[in-house]
Amino acid sequence: MITAHARAVFGTNEPFKATTIQRRDLSAKDVLIEIKYCGICHSDLHHVRGEWREETFPLIPGHEIAGVVLEIGSEVTKYNVGDRVGVGCMVDSCRECKHCQNGEEQYCIKGNTMTYGAIDRFGERTHGGYSTHMVVTEDFVLRIPDSIALDVAAPLLCAGITTYSPLHHWGAGPGKKVAVVGLGGLGHMAVKIAHAMGAEVTVLSHSLAKKDDGLRLGADHFFATSDAETFKKLAGSLDLIVNTVSAKVDLNAFLSLLNVDGVLVNVGAPAEPLSVNAFTLILKRRSFAGSVIGGIRETQEMLDFCAQHNIGPDIEVIAADAIDGAYERVLKSDVRYRFVIDISTMATK
Repeated sequence: MITAHARAVFGTNEPFKATTIQRRDLSAKDVLIEIKYCGICHSDLHHVRGEWREETFPLIPGHEIAGVVLEIGSEVTKYNVGDRVGVGCMVDSCRECKHCQNGEEQYCIKGNTMTYGAIDRFGERTHGGYSTHMVVTEDFVLRIPDSIALDVAAPLLCAGITTYSPLHHWGAGPGKKVAVVGLGGLGHMAVKIAHAMGAEVTVLSHSLAKKDDGLRLGADHFFATSDAETFKKLAGSLDLIVNTVSAKVDLNAFLSLLNVDGVLVNVGAPAEPLSVNAFTLILKRRSFAGSVIGGIRETQEMLDFCAQHNIGPDIEVIAADAIDGAYERVLKSDVRYRFVIDISTMATK
């Protein structure tokens, strides 16, 4: 077994504490990763706060993981020691169902194995990237292009693919008018990626406080949703809206901004139910959809796309002892735009 240093919570809303965990010995197809950086995702907060489900503790979050291969199993063919790699929200799936066979492991019929808080095929609970080392089967490891720094790469493994996947699936590109609701960790990546795809990009934020940032990141337009005139001015004008907000919003107001055949895609995951007026959909043949991360193949495609277009998140690197403070700042939207933990700061704890 491999001993890893980690930061864990031992109960709902409790502070993070230093601990050690055991990672499994390598099997033939496994890769041992020395984690260098791990991003803080808003979903980490949902889990720690028990907002999505009843959690089992101790809980070690983290699914935006970037590091270096330290050791490989005897049958590993995709990676070598020293390779720069990442791990996202999944570490396994059945690999047999139609979705897995189609490269969409995120929709595995039997249920994929999440990077933390799940039970793996060995019957052990998975622990995430707020730790110094992890062991992952090579099929769920991503190659990080040399042109992307590891600290910048980490949030791409969730924030990047969560926004890239719906933009790619619904055809964001030249001639398409795309709007992004919310300019946070997910939203700022959606703006950068949609802009690189060639779409005309609009940011819909509660206020104009981040307008300069939005335009700098690649938005063509920026509107405040607190202003009723926004919904009058943009009514029926958009082709695709990506809602990144993890809180309850007025979906019908945003749906009214779509043209005929327009799509509103939810990637934010609020704990509260969302309601839709059917007439808002049927009178313009609009669609309300959801999307969750992407498969391994698409995630690698996203990483390569970001390298090609020199795209990365805006990050603030923190030490392991600053995680609790970072969580409080995330809740206050006081980060521009993603916290990344320097895992070397927990190595001796």
